[in-house]
Amino acid sequence: MRPNDRKYTKTHEWVKLSGEDVLIGITDFAVQELCSGNEGDLVYCDLPEPGRSIEAGETFGEIESVKAVADMNAPVAGTVTEINVHVEEHLEILSRDPWNQGWLIRMQPRSKALDGPELLDAAAYEAFITASKH
Repeated sequence: MRPNDRKYTKTHEWVKLSGEDVLIGITDFAVQELCSGNEGDLVYCDLPEPGRSIEAGETFGEIESVKAVADMNAPVAGTVTEINVHVEEHLEILSRDPWNQGWLIRMQPRSKALDGPELLDAAAYEAFITASKH
């Protein structure tokens, strides 16, 4: 089961409150889809510059593997305050720990309420993935 301390999107991003900010990353499912279990398959990650304002649902970057390129979409609106440069330089972090060390961007959200209709709790995200596999 995925962590219950965050919300998920149908495009496989997660968002988690962290003090006054939110952390955003991609799920283990997204990582698996991109690299088929081979962490060396992840080759490039493009993250936004701090200070950039992003709308909910807007593409904020992309991640590339040897077999695909995937856009990453913001689960909430806000302003980027920090990017995880360690992930940009060491993409294998995403394979090992997409939930904690593998966060991608820190944002100051416009709203601290993580309750939009497009945000799923862990159980609903699990059900979505299960249904999409069939």
